[in-house]
Amino acid sequence: MLTDEEENPRVRWDEDYGSTPNESGDDEDSEESSQESDEQENEEPLILDQEDAEKEIEGDFERLVKKIRLQDDSSTSSNLLAKDWDFNVEEKDAEFKDDLRAASGVGKRRSRRPGRKSGPTLSQQVKSIIGEGNQAYIDGNVQQALSLMREVIRIEPRAADGWSVIAQCYDDLKDAQKALQARIMAAHLRHDAEEWERLARQSRDLGYSQQALYCYRKVCSLDPANVNAFWDRAVLAKEIGAFKTAKNAYMAILKRFPNDFTLLRELHTILVELGELDICANLLQEALDTQMINPYSGEDGTKAGRMDLLLLADLHNALGDHGRAVQVIRRGTRWFQGRMDQRYWDMCDDDREYDQDGWPGRPNTAEGAQMPPGNYVLDTNARHRLAVARIKMGDNDEGQLHARAVLSEDVLDYSVLFAEIADAYFDKEMYSEAKPIYELLGGDPATSSIYILMQTAACMRNVDDLKDAAEVYEHIRLADPSNTDAKMKLAEIYEIINEPRKALDLVYEVIDARKRPRRPNGTVNTPNSSVQPESPTTSFFPTTSLFTEEKPVPKKQSTAAKQNRLTHQQLKELEVQKEKDVMRGHRRLQELWNPMLASEEDAHREWMLEAEKLVDMFRETRNLFLTSRSNPFRGMFPRNRMRKRQGTEADEDQMASRLQLDLERDTLARKSVRSGDMSGAVDVFRGVSFNDWLRLFMQYCFNLTANGEHEAADEILRHIMVSNAYQSRERQDTIRLALISCAMHADNQPIVVENCRKLITTHQFNNEPLRILLASLASGLKNTDSFITSTLQKHLFREMKMSDLAVKNPAALRWNNVTKRYAAEATSGTAKKGKSKGEDSDEEEEEDGADTVQGSGSANGPPLPTKPNPIIVAIYGQVCIAAKSYQSAIFYLLHAYDYYPEDPMICLCLAIASIGRAMQRQSDNRHHLIVQAMAFLTKYREIRTTLSPNSETAPEIREIEYNYGRIFHQLGLYSQAVKHYEKVLELAEQAKDDMYAKETAYNLSMIFVFTGANLLADALYRRWLSI
Repeated sequence: MLTDEEENPRVRWDEDYGSTPNESGDDEDSEESSQESDEQENEEPLILDQEDAEKEIEGDFERLVKKIRLQDDSSTSSNLLAKDWDFNVEEKDAEFKDDLRAASGVGKRRSRRPGRKSGPTLSQQVKSIIGEGNQAYIDGNVQQALSLMREVIRIEPRAADGWSVIAQCYDDLKDAQKALQARIMAAHLRHDAEEWERLARQSRDLGYSQQALYCYRKVCSLDPANVNAFWDRAVLAKEIGAFKTAKNAYMAILKRFPNDFTLLRELHTILVELGELDICANLLQEALDTQMINPYSGEDGTKAGRMDLLLLADLHNALGDHGRAVQVIRRGTRWFQGRMDQRYWDMCDDDREYDQDGWPGRPNTAEGAQMPPGNYVLDTNARHRLAVARIKMGDNDEGQLHARAVLSEDVLDYSVLFAEIADAYFDKEMYSEAKPIYELLGGDPATSSIYILMQTAACMRNVDDLKDAAEVYEHIRLADPSNTDAKMKLAEIYEIINEPRKALDLVYEVIDARKRPRRPNGTVNTPNSSVQPESPTTSFFPTTSLFTEEKPVPKKQSTAAKQNRLTHQQLKELEVQKEKDVMRGHRRLQELWNPMLASEEDAHREWMLEAEKLVDMFRETRNLFLTSRSNPFRGMFPRNRMRKRQGTEADEDQMASRLQLDLERDTLARKSVRSGDMSGAVDVFRGVSFNDWLRLFMQYCFNLTANGEHEAADEILRHIMVSNAYQSRERQDTIRLALISCAMHADNQPIVVENCRKLITTHQFNNEPLRILLASLASGLKNTDSFITSTLQKHLFREMKMSDLAVKNPAALRWNNVTKRYAAEATSGTAKKGKSKGEDSDEEEEEDGADTVQGSGSANGPPLPTKPNPIIVAIYGQVCIAAKSYQSAIFYLLHAYDYYPEDPMICLCLAIASIGRAMQRQSDNRHHLIVQAMAFLTKYREIRTTLSPNSETAPEIREIEYNYGRIFHQLGLYSQAVKHYEKVLELAEQAKDDMYAKETAYNLSMIFVFTGANLLADALYRRWLSI
């Protein structure tokens, strides 16, 4: 018989079974097969019944043999496994019928019938060769035994005896790797779980991780009760980064041992790596809830510990479910402290249960608010989770209490917690609170990092502390010269503070850094340049495994042919066609305008479809949304704009030249804007004026808001606001008014307040934006809550101080050409003090390096006010009234009264504030305040009467009577209140309308019910309060 080399040099064991897919000459097929195996690994269940597991293993065996045959076919026609396998037709037919019954669910699946043996029936020729091979092995002729047994598996690959003898031969030849491969092939034919487990351990010892995972999978499918095999499989998969495989193995164990925290801790790291945070949170939450049913009995590894509580809170915070994070910390800590029966703490919306000594009291506004603080001990790590959750959910007051407690610890011991609190402030745009924490971390080399310094500089920039931000970025640039992000942000700051030369130098540095080679030897990285061919001595993974042990090499991205760019003439022709389409669509919108406003359904639907096309087309035009907003829109093909080169740029030198040209153009554009020279600006886009475009956008967004799509309308209007076509102050104001209108319709008060504040900031010392704010927040509980929000109070307070300073000391103000506002001359010193006290982070201040002009109403700025402004002072007093701070309200309203004593609204507000203060327990001059209130109320009536016509049924008269009745009602003088209320209803009957009538009837009915006059109250209900 011929030897292996004489018969076929390619038929050697290491080539037949040890070659990797990349060595077989078909890279793409190998990658696809490996991907298929990975998908099967992730999708197929690990626990199967005995017969299904055996069938799966036999199928894997057939795939392995088929892979070997394909490798042999590529080399020679005379191969090891060229013969088709001989099967018993009747036996295969019986197996097919069994499978059909199992798939359809009809009929009973037959188990192995008597006489049906495992494995194929061997022919006499095969039996004879096996006998010769065994005899050769006994005689010590290992090479002959190998040759004979290879002939056996060539004829019948499923002959287990042949594989076993081959494994013994390789053991004798001291070739453990090939012996292991032969035993794995034989194990496919025996279905012995213990043998598979031994093979898995041997593969793992030899470093064949993928092969070991395969063997462990067979153990798990044959013996689902073998928990150790599942655990070993999971640990090995985790070591090599096969996280999905590890997850499946751990989940299989979790089904047998639910709520085991030892297992859940291992599974936590896997699920975090996979990004399946919701699954991890649900598993931990379910296990914790199960254990919290019983009292806490100490930690023993399998039960929940304090670290598990922190992990679960972190997961909820990462998922954005901050309310559940708070609940987990509060209830979990209570359980650890043996106080699980104290469920009454859940009635408190705040965390007074864990208050520290010296903390301020909470307002008694919610259920459970009467409870005193618990002062229970709370671990610093748990309090940190509470602080982060409260800050991110918008409960800033509560979050800052916990944050201050954590920040009082040693920064070296809790630097990570400090950074996470600062990040939470930063994410919520509370830059003034985040800035000192970042500065504290950045001030110590043990806690400082590039990330901390970058965040510090970002906070400084957002609070308009541009000089300090530039210094920090400069420090980062010196410490890490390769940090291009810091250089670009520093360049942006230099551009803002009008130092374009420094900005351009930094941009040049970034360009030069891109020119440098990425490797020391000057080569350029390519997608496959990091993958070096491995030699047998340097390979990290062995190559004598049945599986591809190394990670698959990513395929080269096929470079698609570059699309031919349109010529300049073709672009012009395309633009002409688009202009025709826009004109056609705009004409159609004008035709549908009146029917659409008349709420005709078909016209409304068609108008919305046409408008959507035009709106999307406008927003997708890049020329309308340039980086520099100071450049006006000059058409799709401006004459003074340099044509773009065909293809990519030749080198970075031309890129630098273009950037320099852009900087020069931006400088000229800013100068032209300041001087009012808008030469070259175009007010038409594709045949439609920008005013008509704006009218289209506003109506389209109004319709979207009316249809319940306010978020989309808000996003469109905000996007249009940054267009170069709408940077003028008039158009910006128009868009903001549209945003306010949509937000009012959608009952979204925060957006209303945001845009009203922007209008107040833009139009300094102007009362009209203040009136818009009052009109937008007319009435209602939500409007009142937005009216007294702390950010709006601080904003109004700053504007009020600035208005007072403009009148009393105009020389202390200077005009800022960048922000277009007056600001106090000593801003830099006072601003830092204000910020350290927790003032609002969006404070409007000027950059120190900007062009400023000192003086009272110079030519560069609008004239300063010369008289005190009672309106903003009165509004701030009204905010204090709504917040029930009546003493402060009286103070500011008296100032407004001094400025303008003939205003009826100020007199009425003073009366309300005086009555409110008189009704508080802290009042020590109650009667004086009531008399003062009645005096101002009388003054209000005199002024209001003189302003009203002589008619007794005028609305002003009813207003006066209602306010008098309301005051007497609050004082408990019901007889006097009834007289004024009935007068209002009488005047309403005479005027035949219901102005003030419903409110009056409701208040009057409350008095009647309180005094027992139910019949009178019922009459009011039927006359005025019935639908």
